Amino acid sequence: MGLVEGPVSCKERSTLQVSKRIGSYPHVRVQGGGGAVVSQAGGVLLVETVRKTGLDTAISAALMPWRKSRAVHDPGKVLLDLALAVALGGDCLSDVAVLRAEPQVFGPVASDPTVSRLVETLAAAGPRALTAIRRARAEVRERVWKLAGTDAPDTDGQLIVDIDGVLVLAHSEKQDATATWKRTFGHHPLVAFVDHGAAGSGEPVAGLLRPGNAGSNTAADHITTTQMALAQLPKRYRRGRRTLIRTDSAGGTHEFLNWLTARGRWLSYSVGMTITEAVHHAVLQVPASAWTPAVEPDGKVRDGAWVAELTGDILKGWPTGIRLIVRRERPHPGAQLRFTDADGMRLTCFATNTTDVTIAGLELRHRQRARAEDRIRAARDTGLRNLPLHHTAQNQIWLEIVQIALDLLAWMPMLALTGNARRWEPKRLRLRLFSAAARLITTGRRHTLRLATHWPWTDTITSAFTRLQALPNPG
Repeated sequence: MGLVEGPVSCKERSTLQVSKRIGSYPHVRVQGGGGAVVSQAGGVLLVETVRKTGLDTAISAALMPWRKSRAVHDPGKVLLDLALAVALGGDCLSDVAVLRAEPQVFGPVASDPTVSRLVETLAAAGPRALTAIRRARAEVRERVWKLAGTDAPDTDGQLIVDIDGVLVLAHSEKQDATATWKRTFGHHPLVAFVDHGAAGSGEPVAGLLRPGNAGSNTAADHITTTQMALAQLPKRYRRGRRTLIRTDSAGGTHEFLNWLTARGRWLSYSVGMTITEAVHHAVLQVPASAWTPAVEPDGKVRDGAWVAELTGDILKGWPTGIRLIVRRERPHPGAQLRFTDADGMRLTCFATNTTDVTIAGLELRHRQRARAEDRIRAARDTGLRNLPLHHTAQNQIWLEIVQIALDLLAWMPMLALTGNARRWEPKRLRLRLFSAAARLITTGRRHTLRLATHWPWTDTITSAFTRLQALPNPG
């Protein structure tokens, strides 16, 4: 039963194989000439975020001095178009063509030569243009946090700013592109992000473009980056213990900590420290009873990890109030120990001036600095994988454009998304939300984007848009 009797021809064998094949793709024909269809329709969420936060009017006002008489395009709109293109996945100036193809959603978009001329003009203006753009971003940021309410990053009365370096590779000769400490070639900017905690992502507040050979622990650069970051925060967070500056061991220098704790500044800090010979010796003197189990975010004990506080002469020469916390942990399988480790345990150390939290809680807070790596990965996926222009001044403008794009990718979820969707990184936002196509329906003077019912995230897009529309208009 079920067997084919007799000889089977090649044609019959082929027919049998095709009939049993499963999972094959359907055959479709492709033609041009369609209309009333909008690609990247989910990008309307970013457009509505721009409108409701007042970012369009703020940037336009900031760049008004660079608008030429009788100019057709507003410089602020051109800059925001670039940021929107980057947020949608673009990585060069010409990718603004994605917006130009959909004027019903993104409005009139300048030509490539006009876009290039604006970037050159702003780059030639130097600090004046950068200051104008940054002031507009700071103004809008404060409004966004007010709109976000309990979802804002300062809900618990404290802000955490993570500072870290990122290597941006260059594949051609560009100004200030040099050999890096990782034996690559490119630039080494310092970036800073406000941490949104476990429930959200993070938003950029500083980006200092540096040559590839810039030092990792250059105190002057860390101070400059911190100043830029503080200027982006509401005034009440620009000084005082409510603002925590968190870095890896690159920030563990006398000059940087002295600056953070200077009179009138009094910032909190949680800064990684290098395991020096003196620190290593002090760790060996810690009695077994002084080690406390490390904890996980849910409060459970972290298996194979303990923390202790170092005191005594090891703190001499550092700012008053410094606390030195060390963690020892069993290394992960396959990890190689360093010469600074002890008794087969991996040692890490950080300094802080927080006094009202247990050392296990302090160590957990510092370990969560790893979220900055997520922010950097998102930045690489949002225009920071390479710097597309030749001159440093132009690439600094590009870095500001990248930050505006990242602002929008942080503000939109904070204002419009709920649950796990608030934590979606740019790649996932693009794949599930922004890339959705829609049919444009025009009735009278009203335009409506009608998303496909079968698209799994149509409800997410429409619900988010409804929340954005419910926000009060700026001004």
